[in-house]
Amino acid sequence: MANDEPVLEVSDLVTRFNTHDGTVHAVNGVSFTLNAGEFLGVVGESGSGKSVTMMSLLKLIPMPPGEIVNGSAMFGGQDLLAMSDHELRKVRGAEIGFIFQDPMTSLNPVLTVGRQITESVRLHTGVTAKGADARAVELLDLVGIPDAKQRLKAYPHELSGGMRQRVMIAVALACSPKVIIADEPTTALDVTIQAQIIELIKDLREQLNTAVIWITHDLGVVAGLADRVLVMYAGQIVEEARVNELYGDPQHPYAQGLLRSIPRLDQKGHELASIKGQPPSLTSAPVSCSFEPRCPYAFERCGIELPKLFDISRGHRAACFWDMKEGRPADDR
Repeated sequence: MANDEPVLEVSDLVTRFNTHDGTVHAVNGVSFTLNAGEFLGVVGESGSGKSVTMMSLLKLIPMPPGEIVNGSAMFGGQDLLAMSDHELRKVRGAEIGFIFQDPMTSLNPVLTVGRQITESVRLHTGVTAKGADARAVELLDLVGIPDAKQRLKAYPHELSGGMRQRVMIAVALACSPKVIIADEPTTALDVTIQAQIIELIKDLREQLNTAVIWITHDLGVVAGLADRVLVMYAGQIVEEARVNELYGDPQHPYAQGLLRSIPRLDQKGHELASIKGQPPSLTSAPVSCSFEPRCPYAFERCGIELPKLFDISRGHRAACFWDMKEGRPADDR
């Protein structure tokens, strides 16, 4: 389970994409920590910068047009963003595993499942071919794939979507990493398979004490999984809190809007509400609150100054000039 020992510390990460239409400011000064064994949820609508933030840490974004222009990501005493590609290849898969959103495009269609798992095992651990095969069978058993030994010979197209996602998880777990980053790993699956994959990740995390970063737009999933949640909007973290505090007492208007837009079984007559307006264009760096045009609490300061993350309580921060409890502009921010 989670403890207070940081395994990953990200500070002031800035990522841009240089396109024909101008520069897209995709990630704007993101900072967070991940503790050993912690389950961290990262939520926000499409285009909020969730995936780009996490892919930037391992330099998985295409460069060019992508460019990491600032920041550090300390892992095991080293800055991931300062590493060469050769050094990073030793970290990817071995110490940080990545589960991508669509296993059909992430798995190599012309290599067997066994080859794709054993390749990672042999690269990072140096075991024999026989030892790698044994580890691959063990991993497929661990993620709940029946007839694991036979499945080593299967190609991705011969497996169902749920089975392919389990293979992706097996690949991510192959070298017992300290951190797994899961980028919306259940989006392309039906709800029954989603539930199975979520239970599987929960069980594996408890067994292996691996820290997990779970990227999603589904707040319902995060409620039952995460220890702590980061809410992202326009390439920035706008709220950070333990899961029960975020759901019970959200302090940023965007987080409030997200929570009001999900179905609630515990509240009779609960009406779903949408967030008015559209997400902002990211073609210019933010100089004021990006949510201001859509915010019901906006006042003059919001349109001229960029809010930082302010402490609400221990471990709970929000980037907002409005005091939700007092119902007026905050005096101390």
